Amino acid sequence: MVVLLARRALGLALLAGGLTACAAAAPEGTIATTAPNGAVEHIPTVIARPDGPGPFPAVVILHDCSGLGPGSSGAPGRWSRELVARGYVVLMPDSFTTRGHPGGVCTDASRSRGEVGPARRVVDAYAALAHARSLPFVDGRRVGVMGGSHGGSTTLAVMAPESGGEPLARDRRGGFAAAVALYPGCRAALGSWRGDGSGTYRAVAPLLILIGDKDDWTPAAPCVELARSSRSTEHPVDIVVYPGAHHSFDSDRPVRYVATRVNMNAPAGRGATTGGDPQAWADSIRRVTEFFERTLR
Repeated sequence: MVVLLARRALGLALLAGGLTACAAAAPEGTIATTAPNGAVEHIPTVIARPDGPGPFPAVVILHDCSGLGPGSSGAPGRWSRELVARGYVVLMPDSFTTRGHPGGVCTDASRSRGEVGPARRVVDAYAALAHARSLPFVDGRRVGVMGGSHGGSTTLAVMAPESGGEPLARDRRGGFAAAVALYPGCRAALGSWRGDGSGTYRAVAPLLILIGDKDDWTPAAPCVELARSSRSTEHPVDIVVYPGAHHSFDSDRPVRYVATRVNMNAPAGRGATTGGDPQAWADSIRRVTEFFERTLR
């Protein structure tokens, strides 16, 4: 496996989480994306790839609210290792560090939290897709996207079609070939899905949701409704709800409740439980790899 470190500090943080390898920096260490005011900005990105010339299918991994710095949950790195070992190129854009949130936004309720919300990160995801397609070792027709929690919510937004006049409308139609959303928030309005159980979620490509039934940060019930609403669409959403699993079931860390986490689903707006579930983690690896094998190979 070859790992191209987009920034030395970011690369070291991921290595600390167990992402092994190497050594060469991508040009400028960033990808170009677009700020809300239309200005071009550059965000750090890590690219990991299998050995060999390719071209390989690729997956863009969107990090959770902890970001990709020293305080990262480590989940993006775990998924990267699994996917690269199976022959995928992985791109991990850092949507937080250069925008004033190097430590993430899990406990940050300030107004600036909204400046790095899913709506803005959708643009980063499509910038990563464009960058992936520019790489000679990537098959640009076979690029997927996945993310957990904050990144899972962003994934749902990435895959939801908007009006024809929306700036990313063309990119969405010719964009990601498949997506996986891990424990996303499903109460946001996305396209014709209203977020309150009404309307219809219409994915632009195959989409798989994996979530735990004990998730108190992004509850499973709204995601079950979102998937149900999509049954008659071109791409019905697949969903798996893991019994007994909490938020971040793919973590290698013990279950714990943190009272300071920002949580719109908690009565006081704070407090959430996270922690790994070995059985759910093992099953999710199987399901994600089988899903991408079917949709990206």
